[in-house]
Amino acid sequence: MPEITRFYGIVIKMFFKPKEHEPSHIHALYGEYMGEFNISTFDMIQGDLPPKAQELVREWLQLYKDELQIMWQSQTIHKLPPLK
Repeated sequence: MPEITRFYGIVIKMFFKPKEHEPSHIHALYGEYMGEFNISTFDMIQGDLPPKAQELVREWLQLYKDELQIMWQSQTIHKLPPLK
């Protein structure tokens, strides 16, 4: 799964369609925790990511949701800046 960015110990990755299912989403890994986040709504679809890590992922998603949606549709991954 290609890595898009990492910040504060959180690694953001994305699988390509058609291997993945809708809705468009990213995977956030934090130690032994994982969360899948809907790119459009920022909701955690599944996972056990701690609340503070969820807040950081949502903050980052707000900055890059348009670019992430384009990546999902085009099936091309490129690096994005981390949350600062």
